[in-house]
Amino acid sequence: MDFYADWCGPCRLQAPIFEELARDHGDKAEFKEINVDKEGDLAIEKGIMVVPTIILEKDGKEIQRWMGVTAKEELIKAINKAQD
Repeated sequence: MDFYADWCGPCRLQAPIFEELARDHGDKAEFKEINVDKEGDLAIEKGIMVVPTIILEKDGKEIQRWMGVTAKEELIKAINKAQD
């Protein structure tokens, strides 16, 4: 899950990375983009304090969280590890 806001500069940098991951690795994971201004209740439920924040979950449980712009390679590594 990518928690973002339209007004957030770093989110605009993260968006194409996340979209590329979704396109290239959509067979391994489900990718969701969540606008914190439109889905504030979910952002509060997940404890989002900074945007962008990416949360990787497996079986409904958080296994890793990144705050700020995160490199594609780091996210790919985490997705592959979660598949093991």
